[in-house]
Amino acid sequence: MKRILVIGCPGSGKSTLSRRLRDILHLPLIYLDQIWHLPDGSHISPEEFDEQLAEVLDSPCWILDGNYRRTLKTRLEHCDTVILLDFPTEVCLKQAAERIGHQREDLPWIETEFDPEFQDWIRHFRERNLPGILAMLKEYRESRSIYVLHSHQETEDFIQTLKQLQHFGLKR
Repeated sequence: MKRILVIGCPGSGKSTLSRRLRDILHLPLIYLDQIWHLPDGSHISPEEFDEQLAEVLDSPCWILDGNYRRTLKTRLEHCDTVILLDFPTEVCLKQAAERIGHQREDLPWIETEFDPEFQDWIRHFRERNLPGILAMLKEYRESRSIYVLHSHQETEDFIQTLKQLQHFGLKR
């Protein structure tokens, strides 16, 4: 577990899990949203994003938090572990709504409203995005450690197992 992708629907808890992994494994955490977005809410060009992502992927260890499906295959080629948070849509909507108005480590600005387009993206993630992600993960199931977590309890169990392995000096 040296190069970890954390992916899933917005609001599923990717950033929370990524921070916990960082604290346990002591790996650098990179938020794709921090690369893509500028503080004013605009974003860099796809070419510039790809250049910055390539620099990260060349590093010996990292945790990458974010979806960005356009670059998923490239990230899968460089990772050793994938954690997909496949939470119910209602949970994702609730958690995304709860973070509105709060400073976040993973975004360079504070969201002030729960954008209807963003809500729509979350509502349709399972039908529009998840099948493609799962198909891509299937291609790497023999060569990567892939974990699909469906609930807060499964996520907590995963974290506790990881902590125990770290405590005893064992590798996951």
